[in-house]
Amino acid sequence: MRIAAPLRELVRRRAGERCEYCRISQSADPFFTFHVEHVIARQHGGATDESNLALSCHHCNLHKGPNLTAIDPEDGTVVAAVFHPRSERWDDHFAVEEGVVRGKTPIGRATVRLLAMNDARRVRLRAASLSA
Repeated sequence: MRIAAPLRELVRRRAGERCEYCRISQSADPFFTFHVEHVIARQHGGATDESNLALSCHHCNLHKGPNLTAIDPEDGTVVAAVFHPRSERWDDHFAVEEGVVRGKTPIGRATVRLLAMNDARRVRLRAASLSA
């Protein structure tokens, strides 16, 4: 299903052209157009409306896929859900230190791990993006 242009634009503006998962800006990663993605995948009944759409860099979107849950690397437990940018505040679950995203909660830690947010290239891009 194709997402209508006005809805895509709303998602991009709302996100400030920044990945809603890892916080890298589109301008810091210009070779890949960020995706407007379903937070809860359509295959799991996720709707194509503004409450279920988020702006995601290609890296986070490809790592997230249709996953709804992940494992907290701190204790090995399955968290009930990965971070949901429409219903949760980013700052409640994550912090950034010199480009490295640190999970502050089980959801944050599991999401950081699932999305491989601290891949070396992503850390460099994020550090540059956040200092701009």
